[in-house]
Amino acid sequence: MTFDMYREIIIDHSKNPRNFGTLDKPDGTASAENPSCGDNVDLQYHVDAKKKVLTDIKFTGTGCSLTKAGASVLTEQVKGKSLKDIAGYTDDAFIADLGVPVTPARKKCALLALRTLREQVIKTTQ
Repeated sequence: MTFDMYREIIIDHSKNPRNFGTLDKPDGTASAENPSCGDNVDLQYHVDAKKKVLTDIKFTGTGCSLTKAGASVLTEQVKGKSLKDIAGYTDDAFIADLGVPVTPARKKCALLALRTLREQVIKTTQ
């Protein structure tokens, strides 16, 4: 993959984030900050408790384009998925779905929303 393609994907999701905003009456919220750079992400979600499915998710936050793009891609990937499937969504699988190479130094940015979702939402709703 060329640098230009990487740049296009990240810029598109950063400038036109999917599922950016807030939900009316969310079932829960989760927040995290990357202490190394100050990026932050806030997730709001709806869960069908009976079916154990994440029915809706939105995010807000501030940070670099990779943090915002990561949250955007994540919300597209997990909406409508079972909590069990989301719990098994690995960092490597997410990076592959992100579709761009991520350097070790930038992994915390790319994975901030996923780790927040797994650690604060999935663990408390299963």
